[in-house]
Amino acid sequence: MAHKSANSLVVLDFETTGLSPDKGDRAIEIGAVRIVDGVIGEQFQALMNPGRRVSPFIEDYTGISNEMLAQAAPCSQVMNEFCDFIGDDNLLAHNASFDQKFLEHELGFINRHYSGEFTCSLLAARRLITDAPSHSLGNLVKHQELAGDGSFHRALFDAQMTAKLWLVILDKIKSNYHIQDIPFALMQQISCTPKKQVASLLQDYNLQQCSF
Repeated sequence: MAHKSANSLVVLDFETTGLSPDKGDRAIEIGAVRIVDGVIGEQFQALMNPGRRVSPFIEDYTGISNEMLAQAAPCSQVMNEFCDFIGDDNLLAHNASFDQKFLEHELGFINRHYSGEFTCSLLAARRLITDAPSHSLGNLVKHQELAGDGSFHRALFDAQMTAKLWLVILDKIKSNYHIQDIPFALMQQISCTPKKQVASLLQDYNLQQCSF
């Protein structure tokens, strides 16, 4: 497999009817942006009709009403289009285990698959932005003073802010550890490394690169 960089991937976010696709919850909105060589560009956003009404809590939490969803395309149509959008890119989400579950569940209904791999900005931030008061997306955006025009808990805005946060995290690695070309696989490794061992992991990686 060719080396893939951490600064070229698709950042995605789902809004859903609830927390667990295993309990019948469905996606109601998908938002995504593509980062290519560290530049945020192409985007994808769509509401999708899950075939049922959403609760007043979800309407209030997301700002997505049942009336809005009644006008939306069905999940199957939107997810077919989104799978085409992903292509073979790697994928990133904030609290990626949540979005990965919904992506796989929704694609399962239409017998589609994705070929890239996932990594998680929440896990990376816990290890590399250790002075943040919390590692929710909203708090990290505030902590890093990232500008954005939109509302949290809408999928495209969350994806856009996750992308900006991700580029900040990559810049911290570049400046603190002098690693210019950061592989996607290294970010995956960071995300499952104990916090206290991350600095030595990156120092060792830098030394290995310098020895070539």
